[in-house]
Amino acid sequence: MSDVPEPIKGPLEDRHRELGASFAEFGGWLMPVSYAGTVSEHNATRNAMGLFDVSHLGKALVRGPGAAEFINSALTNDLGRIGPGKAQYTLCCTESGGVIDDLIAYYVADDEIFLVPNAANTAAVVEALKSSAPDGVTITNEHRSYAVLAVQGPRSAAVLGELGLPTEMEYTAYADASYAGVPVRVCRTGYTGEHGYELLPPWDSAGVLFDALVTAVSNVGGEPAGLGARDTLRTEMGYPLHGHELSLDISPLQARCGWAIGWNKDAFFGRDALLAEKEAGPRRLLRGLRMLGRGVLRPGLTVSAADKPVGITTSGTFSPTLQAGIALALIDTDAGIEDGQQITVDVRGRAAECEVVRPPFVELKTR
Repeated sequence: MSDVPEPIKGPLEDRHRELGASFAEFGGWLMPVSYAGTVSEHNATRNAMGLFDVSHLGKALVRGPGAAEFINSALTNDLGRIGPGKAQYTLCCTESGGVIDDLIAYYVADDEIFLVPNAANTAAVVEALKSSAPDGVTITNEHRSYAVLAVQGPRSAAVLGELGLPTEMEYTAYADASYAGVPVRVCRTGYTGEHGYELLPPWDSAGVLFDALVTAVSNVGGEPAGLGARDTLRTEMGYPLHGHELSLDISPLQARCGWAIGWNKDAFFGRDALLAEKEAGPRRLLRGLRMLGRGVLRPGLTVSAADKPVGITTSGTFSPTLQAGIALALIDTDAGIEDGQQITVDVRGRAAECEVVRPPFVELKTR
């Protein structure tokens, strides 16, 4: 008998099977990887619309007098820049400047902040916050209270409009609405670089909304899309994935996420360490690599310049948009590597020629 726990199933597993999805474990969850194929789903998202079930993402609720003030003193970004009805990308760090997780914070009210961390890190984020929370502020793990459906692509607003859901909002703003009597939070966010939305219906009622979206997506030439396309899309944008471009050993500055740090705040987890790193300069930086020949790049490959190792790839894939291999890599800053420079990546003993580029690899369309 195996001691390995069974992967957790999402609220829409049966529907995904009916749509012909293939599955894989991700962050302890059984998730759809693809339906028609990753390239088809990727291109559908770029050209029309992709519908993603990302209900494995974590959810946590911070409540009580001063909840927003507490979160602002714990997470890196400055909640003072936003207010109720807005969401914000932020990070939960260790005191040494490593990243426990990157997440989205929904500002509901001064006494209520809703957090969406990554699946595997939800418990760690909740524990880190609980250990510092003042009296009267509670943090609860709401992982299976809400589903998360990502509607991404140039036709996404038309699809939501067809269902009577709000679409006219600024980037990172959100609105609470309903569909067929099911409450749903609609946020102008996403992980693909396309104009899109993330919808949060109740876990047990998500099927009604998902079914309507499947039909509406098909009507505009879109497709259901799995984690395979989600990864190729986010890699084309240079978006970090925790465990690859961010980790306990990879700081926000190294991952070029310093823009998500409120440097003028008096407090946040890891402030002193990150200020020191900012002043000294990070020892390595995230760069983009584009293959000049044929092939595919993967994580964990050695990057060299003038036959000297200078870094390692953190993510790699074949870009359906560019029809080329691309990667993200942590490159030593003292190597003096510049954008446009040619370097090599060791792909199974072959020195693959690549160009250093500044992500995104393709045009950003979120706004």
